[in-house]
Amino acid sequence: MIRPKPPITLAACLLALAPILATTARADTVTVFAAASLTTALAEIEAGFEAASGHDLVTALAGSSSLARQIQQGAPADIFISASADWMDQIEADGLIEPGARFDLLGNRLVLVSHGDAAPRNIGPDLDLAALLGEGRLAMALVDSVPAGIYGKAALQNLGLWQSIAPQVAQADNVRAALAFVATGEAPYGIVYATDATAEERVTIVGTFPEDSHPPIVYPVADLANRDTPAENAFLAYLRSPEARAVFERQGFTVLAR
Repeated sequence: MIRPKPPITLAACLLALAPILATTARADTVTVFAAASLTTALAEIEAGFEAASGHDLVTALAGSSSLARQIQQGAPADIFISASADWMDQIEADGLIEPGARFDLLGNRLVLVSHGDAAPRNIGPDLDLAALLGEGRLAMALVDSVPAGIYGKAALQNLGLWQSIAPQVAQADNVRAALAFVATGEAPYGIVYATDATAEERVTIVGTFPEDSHPPIVYPVADLANRDTPAENAFLAYLRSPEARAVFERQGFTVLAR
């Protein structure tokens, strides 16, 4: 006896199309690897971009060195925003970014922060940072690999302060982790970006490092060379938009892109 075939339902059609629909959805998703210091700004930009474009944005936030190594190892990122030109240079030298798809997006400042209230200090060669720390620790991002730590160590060395406090440095995986050490009181002082200090109510900016005491803090952005989609191009354009500029400036960044 031949049994009649059941009618094809809408649910069955959607089930059959699921792999195709999933592929289409992925094509409209932009995966951004970005420096941890962009955490607060990118959360706001993500909402604005998704509302304006209809595309989805996925962000992975960590130290620029860690993200760059992941990209070198084949991590599926579309856009890289680094807090260091050096790490972007390495990615570019490896042929991992689209030709001509790199530009400088932001600038930042380096500051000394304290847990809770503290008297302001002039950051210079005469600062007795060791006395300020006492028995406490100075929180910094990894000083040999993470941009904020590299900038901070360079500034302390140029000011002649590094040797006296090096044994008291508590290193963290990224600048937001260093900020957390100070915010929770695990370290009485730390060196972070000005924008990080703005995002955390439990710390006070004690002083700002002279700009000539460390290399310029520049955030380059690039489209990675794994694929090129309208969604990626839309996000790069959005980073240059008045809406994104307002977000970055509100967080304390200097906007370099035009």
